[in-house]
Amino acid sequence: MKESTVSLKVDEKTYQEIKDHYSSYVIKEGKDYIDYVASFNDVIITGYLSNKAKKTIIFKGEKALEEARLFDANASLNEEIIKDDEKKSWIDIEEQIGSDEVGVGDFFLPMIVVAAYVKPSQIKKLKELGVTDSKKISDKKIREIGPELIKGFKYSKLTLTNDKYNEMIAKGENINSLKAKMHNRALSNIHKDYLDIQRIYVDQFVNADKFYSYLTSDDEPIVRGIAFKTKGESWFPSVALASVIARYAFLLEKDKLDEKYGVDFPFGSSSKVDAFAQELANKLPKEEFDSLVKINFKNYKKIAF
Repeated sequence: MKESTVSLKVDEKTYQEIKDHYSSYVIKEGKDYIDYVASFNDVIITGYLSNKAKKTIIFKGEKALEEARLFDANASLNEEIIKDDEKKSWIDIEEQIGSDEVGVGDFFLPMIVVAAYVKPSQIKKLKELGVTDSKKISDKKIREIGPELIKGFKYSKLTLTNDKYNEMIAKGENINSLKAKMHNRALSNIHKDYLDIQRIYVDQFVNADKFYSYLTSDDEPIVRGIAFKTKGESWFPSVALASVIARYAFLLEKDKLDEKYGVDFPFGSSSKVDAFAQELANKLPKEEFDSLVKINFKNYKKIAF
């Protein structure tokens, strides 16, 4: 299976925004037609020099699509890397629990972690519904299969509102410590009902030692024996299921915001989000606006109150 690759064609403003975003992670200066090469979150980001109106940025790595969608919510994997004959089959279809998250890179929408339980007899159903990595499934499809998944499968969902997120960041937490604590709690919620399960999987965002170093509360049960794997949704059905349910819950959260404020809230943290944020900040009391966003994001610093 080829490495995930996403190509973005962007205008000069967005190109510069992306370049600035990864400025601290540049590993190679420009040469010939390459402007810069950066490495972040296991993704290689390459900016290409061009005199054309649209400039090219290529994201390559297991989380390429996740990074690209921070700047273009409609970004998709390059077609040649997602042909059916190149897709990996799940390597473990025994009874298991797995977890995944969404919303980490979204300025407006909340962070959601889901842990899901899968048994061998449910694998056929997952395949029939087309469950795979949620980033490879259209939101339309996720809305179609989401209701059946939440009715037919055991899962635990945790939602961290941006208001609570801001409070925790102010207390010294960081994004990975929050993710670790949410994954642990969601897994614990499921594991307590299936204590004999040995197969527990997490879509890896830090190594095991770092993950457990974040779990400092004496009041929280700690789930041990977790296997961490990048791109876990491609390896384990429980992580794939968690990924899709999390995305479905994420879309429902967006629906609530859209309905409450009568506008279409954008995904990610791109320049489009900046423009939308400024318009919304002009209409709302600052306290209310602050409760809707992750105030430690660069987007927040660009807003004129």
